[in-house]
Amino acid sequence: MQSFDYCNRTKIIFGKGTVRRTGAECALISRRILLLHSGGHVVKSGLLDVIKETLEANDVSYIELSGVKPNPLLSKVREGITIARENNLSLVLAVGGGSVIDTAKAIALGAVYDGDVWDFYDHKREPENALNVATVVTIPAAGSENSIGSVITNEEGPWKQSVDSELIRPVFSILDPVLTYSLPDYQTACGITDIFAHIAERYFTRERHAELSDEFCEGAMRTVIRNGRKILSGSRDDYYARSEIMWASTIAHNNLLSSGRIGDWGSHMIEHQLSAFYDIAHGAGLAIIMPAWMQYVLETDKTEETVLMFAKFAKKVWGVDGAYYDAYQAAKEGIFRFKNFLRSIGMPTSFKDAGIGTDKIDAMVAEVVKFGSVGHYIELKSEDVRKIYDIASSL
Repeated sequence: MQSFDYCNRTKIIFGKGTVRRTGAECALISRRILLLHSGGHVVKSGLLDVIKETLEANDVSYIELSGVKPNPLLSKVREGITIARENNLSLVLAVGGGSVIDTAKAIALGAVYDGDVWDFYDHKREPENALNVATVVTIPAAGSENSIGSVITNEEGPWKQSVDSELIRPVFSILDPVLTYSLPDYQTACGITDIFAHIAERYFTRERHAELSDEFCEGAMRTVIRNGRKILSGSRDDYYARSEIMWASTIAHNNLLSSGRIGDWGSHMIEHQLSAFYDIAHGAGLAIIMPAWMQYVLETDKTEETVLMFAKFAKKVWGVDGAYYDAYQAAKEGIFRFKNFLRSIGMPTSFKDAGIGTDKIDAMVAEVVKFGSVGHYIELKSEDVRKIYDIASSL
């Protein structure tokens, strides 16, 4: 097991009806906030009105900014920075999913920085300060409500880059599973895929002595599979299944599952450029890239360690019975079952499935390796990234 520090300051407020605590929790931190959202479902559903009522009841003044899109854009971040600075705001409240939360985090960084906020995402500067961020989660997927990360797309490129800093871990996050009942099936499936990917990125590691973290990851993946199937088979309003998925989303990306291990993250780096260049949902992009990454790693690195790692994934997560397969066959069967699961919940597993071409692969490869090789389970250079894109485009 690797040595590690674990720090988590986010107050999690979980359960039915907890959204009505929003104003009171904000008032403990700031009376002047930026209220950030997409302007879509949170408005139509009446959720935003409920939140505004709680803010007003607790004497919290707010300035509203809407229009955050999936694969959130730098231009919206800059708009929010201007508003926060001009109005001396000290808390950014994000109401929505990962895109809104990641935008809030970027605004929080940029509002107290004299330069261009993109400096942090382009790895020219390290954050030294930030406004407070809080969240009301409507889409369980990215886990940004309890993470240190933010991913933003600079549309001038397009470039999609990330930044990690404890400064932007939210001070509180409200997780009310009832808010997820009305999500479309496709959005639910994208979220399930994103959650699973966050766990898998941590699971595939060279560290062989992190047994408890292994068990956490395997149990979390099984929970996502079981409850994801339940929701998408027609149990849309199953509070308990929705609760499991919502909590799994948070646990998957708050670094608890990273304890004592170094995860991979190659798939995420490769997918970021796929969704930046083709503007597809992040979860859908992961459904395309992760099986291709698994196939490439298994076929390229046929060491006993790697074969047994994937065979364990097959057995513990997908129930592949080792009595009927040797280790390599079991490993391949696990990847096959993973891909079939993705298809069964309506996710694309190839470029063709997603209706995208291969004309931008060269540009995507260049962006993936812009700061050097990616991935930790195996190091991926430009030729490796290209081969993974090739696998994903030929399936």
